[in-house]
Amino acid sequence: MSVLDLFSLKDRVALITGANSGIGFAIAKALGEAGASVVITGRTLATLQSAVDRLRALGIQAEAAVGDVTVAEEAHSTVETAIGSFGQIDILINNVGRGSNMPTATMPFSHWTELIEKNLTSVFRMCQLVAPAMLERQCGSIVNLGSISGYIVNRPQHHSPYEAAKAAVHHLTRSLAAEWADRGVRVNAIAPGFVMEDGQPPADPKFRKYWAEEVPMHRVAKPEEIAPAALYLASDASSFTTGTVLLVDGGYTLW
Repeated sequence: MSVLDLFSLKDRVALITGANSGIGFAIAKALGEAGASVVITGRTLATLQSAVDRLRALGIQAEAAVGDVTVAEEAHSTVETAIGSFGQIDILINNVGRGSNMPTATMPFSHWTELIEKNLTSVFRMCQLVAPAMLERQCGSIVNLGSISGYIVNRPQHHSPYEAAKAAVHHLTRSLAAEWADRGVRVNAIAPGFVMEDGQPPADPKFRKYWAEEVPMHRVAKPEEIAPAALYLASDASSFTTGTVLLVDGGYTLW
């Protein structure tokens, strides 16, 4: 067996949440190219089906699971769709999440609960839905999308619920990894830096200064630069890796 064989996902099934575009789609594409059958979730059928069609055009076995994973019943439905399509789930990628730019002192409490639900509770819920079958088989890999925001305070935007949620995702990852390590299920996270769909820095100079110009690599990332980290953590190439939070940030957190 060569080292490249360790990255193969042949005969495995991956469920990727929030994957109709951006980082989620890039991860679905990478896992599919490595041989996995992929099921991607999203809230809008038309957009999701378009993403599935793009994956299938590349020769990837892909299915859509429409649902909002912040809603318990819909999250359960996405898992059932994945199992109904391919029989089981070997890999779970928790990608759903979003940020905001709102001063904390004037923020409605409902905004806090919405962002905690989307960025943290959805991760816990999906892990809880998928893990039992993995634990029974004593095999599985879960990859949660954290953020540099779980390590630092963002500039110039006000991001307190997002930052709190992502820090919690990182530690939830460690907690689950420790709980399930001796039962064959690995749990890791990725902490991306600033990512733009086209890889171009934001036009607003206020954001460009912090998101790109002051980063050691002097740029933002493309979604495709985050996806290989997910492939590594999902595959046997990382078979002795669990509980880690892998920074992919262009050096942002170095200073």
